[in-house]
Amino acid sequence: MTKKLTLIWLFLILSAFAHAQTELQRWQNRASQIEIFRDAWGVPHIYGKTDADAVFGMIYAQCEDDFNRVEVNYINAMGRMAEVEGISKLYTDFRMRLYIDEDVVKKEYENSPAWLKDLMDAWADGINYFLHSHPEVQPKLLTKFEPWMALTFSEGSIGGDIETISVNQLKAFYDKDFHSNLVLQERDWMEEPRGSNGFAIAPKLSQSGNALLLINPHTSFYFRPEVHMVSEEGLNAYGAVTWGQFFIYQGFNEYNGWMHTSSRADAIDHFALKVEQRNGQYHYLFGEEWRPLTAKNISLKYKEGDELVEREITAFYSHHGPVIREEDGKWVAISLMVERVKALTQSYSRTKTKNHQEFKATMDLKTNSSNNTVYADRDGNIVYYHGNFIPIRDPQFDWRNVVDGSNPATDWKGLHEVEEMIYIENPENGWIQNCNSTPYTAAGPYSPKRENYPAYMAWDLENARGLNAVRVLTGQKGFTLESLIAAAYEPTLMAFKPLIPAIQKAYDALPSTDPKKASLKEPLETLSEWDLKTGTGSVGTSLAVFWGGQLMADARELDRPWDRYIFDFLAEETSDAMKLEAFEKAINKLNKDFGSWNTPWGEINRFQRVTNEIQGKFFDELPSLPVGYNSSLWGSLAAYGSRAYPNTKKWYGTVGNSFVAVVEFGDKVKAKSILAGGQSGNPFSPHFVDQAEKYANGEFKEVNYYKEDVIKNARIRYQPGKKK
Repeated sequence: MTKKLTLIWLFLILSAFAHAQTELQRWQNRASQIEIFRDAWGVPHIYGKTDADAVFGMIYAQCEDDFNRVEVNYINAMGRMAEVEGISKLYTDFRMRLYIDEDVVKKEYENSPAWLKDLMDAWADGINYFLHSHPEVQPKLLTKFEPWMALTFSEGSIGGDIETISVNQLKAFYDKDFHSNLVLQERDWMEEPRGSNGFAIAPKLSQSGNALLLINPHTSFYFRPEVHMVSEEGLNAYGAVTWGQFFIYQGFNEYNGWMHTSSRADAIDHFALKVEQRNGQYHYLFGEEWRPLTAKNISLKYKEGDELVEREITAFYSHHGPVIREEDGKWVAISLMVERVKALTQSYSRTKTKNHQEFKATMDLKTNSSNNTVYADRDGNIVYYHGNFIPIRDPQFDWRNVVDGSNPATDWKGLHEVEEMIYIENPENGWIQNCNSTPYTAAGPYSPKRENYPAYMAWDLENARGLNAVRVLTGQKGFTLESLIAAAYEPTLMAFKPLIPAIQKAYDALPSTDPKKASLKEPLETLSEWDLKTGTGSVGTSLAVFWGGQLMADARELDRPWDRYIFDFLAEETSDAMKLEAFEKAINKLNKDFGSWNTPWGEINRFQRVTNEIQGKFFDELPSLPVGYNSSLWGSLAAYGSRAYPNTKKWYGTVGNSFVAVVEFGDKVKAKSILAGGQSGNPFSPHFVDQAEKYANGEFKEVNYYKEDVIKNARIRYQPGKKK
């Protein structure tokens, strides 16, 4: 090597070393401005001089609690999961990469407002400083986080719009012959509903004369931890944060609170394209014009053994969006919201709003595409927004189905203003509820009227939770935080209100000589005498849930109108024989798995957390807790989605009530909360399952919001990078 080359290499080495030293010094300087307090439940309360300090400390604390979930969320968001898990994730990655182009996202970061870039910089620094301070933590893939990555995961919903695209249909269209025997796992949209409940109570219905808010997301357990972040620049937000993000997704500040529930306001459309190949390039018809489809080569990697294999797929885009499948000889493109910078801006900005006017200004960004919002504030306002991103469309078309993409009349015509969407502000009845149900009952008789809106504004139907929420809120007053919790946990399973009389009628119609008359007599009497309330000691609950699940499975082939309430349909359209046969199967299943149909629900329905894996594992022989709640499908307001596993007879919950909080907005904010399991993902942490017993019993802990309370109740006080 020549002397000149040696000097160049030495210069490069010294430059890299100097950069590393500069970077480390920057992290340490930032950390010196931050304090983290952890309370008796391990909840981190982060205090910084600036918002960027709070972001740095908040993401550092998240990484302490569960770096694995932080990293996995961004591996998924960037379309790189196949590099970790292999070919089974290749088309999930391809689906993400239809929208995530690293070069584009980097430019979006560079062009972001300075304040937002500062937050993204602090976010990346906080994760990287954690990795530097914890060399024992071995990332799966992402050894260095860069600020632009924050834009790939800018909205905290559990199932984003992109997930509606079928990975099997993507493979069939783009890569049919590659590993032709590979069947990919789709999201099961018939599984335990992942929605949420939000209640807002006006001052005139509360004992204190202050507005109250219930924050009750139904997600996969451990999908969001509990965090408190404070700065000297006006930030003081508390609530649930989706792992890896730097904003409180569902929560509150001193002035107001926000709760998101999953929406069926129409934010996504599918367009059928007539495609021809002309001069070696694909074109699609639009009006009388043949437009060229944009072809984009997307390079993907997947793990095969110890090696990374690369595969390139050419994706096609129309002005409607990317092509995602072929149907009836036409290519189908999808349109959905893609506004990463605006979405991240809206997600963060709402946490610093001080009144409804400021909050509404964040809603005017119109990027919260998959959610409704239930809101309450210190001024006494209660408000409901149904959806937030709703394209203006020609109502002559059926927007529930694929529309003709060659017809210019189907083009989106901009976005509806917030005032044009379904919206409720301070209704006369004094309460608002949304349980992923129709907005047309959200405020009882003072709800919006269906006929005043285009059909695509709300495909949402009434569900059993919505019926129960209206029932428990109507006519009530003098609400406190405790009575709001009681309302949120009211145990009636409204789904069975039409079903049980229907099976009783079917049983009564049996001839006296039918063997079922004797064999079903005792369990059916138990079911008929049941009060519809789910609980650990209830045998009626066990019979109802096993029978209801079996009846739904048996009736799956029946043709149900999309707008018919499902439990009225099952009660009225399934035959007597089908109802009774499903009940027999349910009794046999209970007898087989638990020794008797006369088994209380709490012996079946359990809470257990024994591993830190994202996909939990369960074991009947290990300790678990009885849980009285039930599936939101049946109308359980306190949702608990459980099932048996191949190695278990008992049912274990994985989805439903996760982070739950109730908040009162007075001169000082008051709140209580509970978290499924605990704050930490580390099985050896005291905070892995320390909230489990309270969770199972519906008992809430006090939230420490003001600094004097945080300091008084702190168990640990430290700075990032320092030993606790």
